[in-house]
Amino acid sequence: MQITIHHLLAWITHLLKDALRVYLTLLKILIPALLIVKALELLGVIGWLGTVLAPLMSILGLPEQLGVVWAAALFTNLYTAIVVFLQVAGDMHLSTEQVTVLGALMLIGHSIPVEGAVAKRAGVPWWATLLLRVGGALLLAWLLHCFYSYFGLLQAPAALVWQPSLSPAPTLSNWAIAQLETLALIFVIILALIVLLKLLKKLGLERWIHLGLLPLLKLLGIGRSAANVTVIGFTLGLSYGAGLLIRDVQNGALNKRDSTLALCFLGLCHSVIEDTLLILMLGADIAGILWARLLFAVIVTAMIARWPRFIARLDERKRQ
Repeated sequence: MQITIHHLLAWITHLLKDALRVYLTLLKILIPALLIVKALELLGVIGWLGTVLAPLMSILGLPEQLGVVWAAALFTNLYTAIVVFLQVAGDMHLSTEQVTVLGALMLIGHSIPVEGAVAKRAGVPWWATLLLRVGGALLLAWLLHCFYSYFGLLQAPAALVWQPSLSPAPTLSNWAIAQLETLALIFVIILALIVLLKLLKKLGLERWIHLGLLPLLKLLGIGRSAANVTVIGFTLGLSYGAGLLIRDVQNGALNKRDSTLALCFLGLCHSVIEDTLLILMLGADIAGILWARLLFAVIVTAMIARWPRFIARLDERKRQ
């Protein structure tokens, strides 16, 4: 009995150390990024960027005023962008197509300073993040607009399913408290994920998950060693998947090519549960914001995997 308790305590200690190592790595990235984002927000950069993005909106069949919505998503997060959307688009009569196109923009192109910093730490340089996330968002949104317009689909008015209460702008102290709560929750989630991965491996279920994902991973050019972090990032979010990916790279469990391709895929399609539901409740079409986004991410990542020069350039930037 003493040996069992000793082993249990040792196992718990190992889990806590592992989770803490991943968490501290993320904190070093997240805290500076959050502070920079807040400073840019206070300086009015979001409004300026919205003005710059306004002409692009008309190309996508959207009112120019919605540029500030995407600007808010790019710099902050989806929740802030949704609040801006409700304020800006309150008197607009948007179609389901327009909300779906805007949703595609927001789902791929959001939280760039924070998630880009995490991706940078995991080995994907800023130029690649901007190309994939911003360029990919514009390309998918344009393709959806062309498809829906050509076939005359989703032209009915969008039905807003959910509308949060619009509270006054938070003070700096309230913002700081909210960020601390979020950072604390991240540690809890990371610990839970590490425990889950250990249990799946102990029960032999990890191997079955890898086998089930093998066709998709093979298409993406990603090795089986990246299956777990890809699933976590795909379902829960890029920061969680990238945090565990950083750990696996440091431990030698994951090579640079697989980590790069996994991050490219997750940059285009991550947090499909929470993020998709948020945009869906604004009146978007699920086929456009989920299935089209997933197909787009698979095709782009598969093309990158078969583009040796691009992978070689990424590896070269990592060594610099």
